[in-house]
Amino acid sequence: MEVVDTTQINTFGSSPKADFVPTSEQLITLTFGQLQDLVIQAVEKAIQPLQDEIEGLKVAVACQDAKIAALETTQEHDVSRLALDIAYDRQRLAKLEKIESQPLQRDRGEILRALLVANGGKMLAKEARQKMHLGKEQFSLLISKMDEYIETKPLHSDNRKKILILRIS
Repeated sequence: MEVVDTTQINTFGSSPKADFVPTSEQLITLTFGQLQDLVIQAVEKAIQPLQDEIEGLKVAVACQDAKIAALETTQEHDVSRLALDIAYDRQRLAKLEKIESQPLQRDRGEILRALLVANGGKMLAKEARQKMHLGKEQFSLLISKMDEYIETKPLHSDNRKKILILRIS
């Protein structure tokens, strides 16, 4: 089918309309204010979806900011709680080590006293340490804890060596 020109349709018939002007060629008169209002309305209509989208994004960003702040607070709380738990665990371990070391220390003290009694109440510190198979630090700690039972003096023939003497109470 052929596309028929609107000019031909309008002029079809017995009396052709000579004064007919197609709509695309009609002249419209607008004041400056009217034209300005039309342009403003067209621009507002065109940017309204963009403004709505921006407002939606602002709301989303505010929501995410609130979530981030809540997560940071939770993280800080978790870190401080973890540090507190670690501190409590260290205290409990220190108490357990102290409790476990005390009976061992007492047993070693009794062994040392028995060793001194077997040697007539006197013995070189080095010999006692070797017989008990203790390191120098452990033996020194044991001697310091046994102050009320054992006395240490330098050996009269060699001041570098120490002699252990059992105190009689």
